[in-house]
Amino acid sequence: MTAPSFFRRSDLAATLWMFRRQFMLVGMLSFVSNMLLLSPTLYMLQVYDRVLSSQSELTLLALSLITLAMFILMAVSDWARSRILVRAGVQFDRQLGTRVFNASFDSYLSQGGASPSRAFADLLQIRQFLTGNGIFALFDAPWAPIFLAVAFFLHPVLGWVAVAFACVQMALAWFGHRGAAAPAEAASQATTQANTYLQGKLRNAEVLQAMGMIGNLMTRWLERHRHALARTAQSHGSQHRMSAISKFVRYAQQSLTLAAGAILVIRGELSPGAMIAANVLVLRALGPIDQLVGAWRGFITTHAAFLRLEQLLADYPERDRALSRVPPTGEIVLRNVVATAPGRQQPILKGIDLDVRAGTVTAVLGPSGSGKSTLARAIVGIWPYVSGEVLLDGRPISGWNRIELGPHLGYVPQDIELFEGTIAENISRFGKLESDKVIDAARAAGLHDMILRLPQGYDTPIGEAGGLLSAGQRQRIALARALYGHPALIVLDEPNANLDDAGEAALAGAVQRLKELGKTVFLITHRPAALAAADQLLILQDGRIQAYGPRDQVLAQLRAAAQAATPTLAAQPA
Repeated sequence: MTAPSFFRRSDLAATLWMFRRQFMLVGMLSFVSNMLLLSPTLYMLQVYDRVLSSQSELTLLALSLITLAMFILMAVSDWARSRILVRAGVQFDRQLGTRVFNASFDSYLSQGGASPSRAFADLLQIRQFLTGNGIFALFDAPWAPIFLAVAFFLHPVLGWVAVAFACVQMALAWFGHRGAAAPAEAASQATTQANTYLQGKLRNAEVLQAMGMIGNLMTRWLERHRHALARTAQSHGSQHRMSAISKFVRYAQQSLTLAAGAILVIRGELSPGAMIAANVLVLRALGPIDQLVGAWRGFITTHAAFLRLEQLLADYPERDRALSRVPPTGEIVLRNVVATAPGRQQPILKGIDLDVRAGTVTAVLGPSGSGKSTLARAIVGIWPYVSGEVLLDGRPISGWNRIELGPHLGYVPQDIELFEGTIAENISRFGKLESDKVIDAARAAGLHDMILRLPQGYDTPIGEAGGLLSAGQRQRIALARALYGHPALIVLDEPNANLDDAGEAALAGAVQRLKELGKTVFLITHRPAALAAADQLLILQDGRIQAYGPRDQVLAQLRAAAQAATPTLAAQPA
């Protein structure tokens, strides 16, 4: 069956369309369940109008057993539709879990994108709605006209009373949605911003504590927190106001329906049994509408989550799973690469053109702020604000499947990020543990002997973000992780910033070994000792290439430029 245009508009809607058969089955079970809700009404009519007048216990027993069987069937229908929706919710999560993870991760890398936790919270919200009371209200609402028709059958006055209250409740639902949507979304955004601000600052709790910055942080957080509280109070006030009005209407409906029935009984137009049954019937007819009013908050939250998740999946489409590349050799070509950042007027990299043959070592030098780290991120394809071409083996690096390409890339960022787990798990990139590869990478980073001295060796937990290790140990583990599996392209952004002499020697040996293995290495450093294994030097200045070429040639140019500048400086008056 071809999906309607609405369900073809996005991956999220198309996934929901995949469960159309489950929804149709739930709809049929809802029909059975709602039809059986007429059982109490029919039972009351028979008991009041037949059993009491005939005083037949056998008739009462038969009616009671039939009604009990209908109740059992109704309970089974309710359980079955709930079970179907729960399973559909689990399948829905399985269908989209990996997709949402990849899209949210790509979005987070784009700096300023949605947090992965927010994306999964949206997915959880949609899944819970699919299995909660709100969805049952939607399935039950279409059968309300049948109950109203039965009320008209009992007496037209009762039918019109029910229709009048149904209109009132639908109006409440509509105005409740109009009045609650904006405050609920504003409250959600304000709460998320306050929590994100606090979590981001707590990552540097040691600095905050040591330098007495906690009070200043608390002041700024309190401003955001109080704003979020005000928004939340406004949202809850609107919802509670609508709930109170809905409660008044519900109780008024019960009393006025009973009063209308009593008037009809007094006039002889209705039996006492029909009066009681009509009151229950109208309550059943308006029940789904009342549930809709009570579930508006869930509808609003789910709708907002659906739109956010739909936009996320549209902005970061799934890459072709069938796309398979041969392992890269590591040849890197940059053509007119310009890198920017949000809120920055001048670009960080300004028209970089670069050709690096596979199997060579390129040392990148330059003062702080010249764009070295941004160049490293652009080369490995994780800097989103790049124009121009970054080619790996002649293909745009953005077109490679990142999961497939990952094992062929090694990267040590300037700010080391390790993850909770053991040393072996971090070195192996949390993949399948292959001891020989882990030990080989640790030896290459000069880390093996140090690890063996630890009580648990390679199984030693490192704590959250490697907090149980020193800065030098974290950097060497990050280096071992980058070298794991002998990747074709390795980018090292100041990997010796926290290393001692032994670490420096291990790094120099690792770079030399990579060179011998024919790997492509970019080494960003401030230390001249690290240049011994370099084939070529790249000097960056203010986002531009100041010099690039074979190492000895570039060093000779720099020495000549320094010597030429020395007499000029000496000739200046003191």
